[in-house]
Amino acid sequence: MLPPIEGRPIRVRVRASLGPHLAATSISKRAIALDRQVLSSRGDFERILVHEIFHFVWVRLSNAGRREWERLLEGEFSGGAEGELGWSAEWRKNKLARRDADRRSPKWRRYICESFCDTAAWRFAGLKGHEEFTLAVKYRRARRRWFEHCLETGNLKI
Repeated sequence: MLPPIEGRPIRVRVRASLGPHLAATSISKRAIALDRQVLSSRGDFERILVHEIFHFVWVRLSNAGRREWERLLEGEFSGGAEGELGWSAEWRKNKLARRDADRRSPKWRRYICESFCDTAAWRFAGLKGHEEFTLAVKYRRARRRWFEHCLETGNLKI
């Protein structure tokens, strides 16, 4: 279950097709579009909707909060952690080189955002498991602790 959320409404629409994508978010328009396909597999609607909502949380998270999340992922990356908590983050992670993290490249920054959103979906969508949850348990525990400490102490701002 999601923690309390505060902010202006976000319009969510289900579309017949979004082409190769299952969802799209426009922060400026406060809109989320979901491909109708997400309704066909158990848990996909919840997981993908939570992921998209957390793009709004990410942009309103403080710089310090985003850097703390980045440091957590830097530790995982340096430790050779494989897997992720969603395909959106995993394919980006698989394309990263050490220099991307060192330089905080645009590729690295996109990865940390997607990892944040995929982790939120894992944490709050209410699923016990999913084929995209491939990150080792020890890293999941650390991410859960980060979310509990940094995000679940008050209302989330969207």
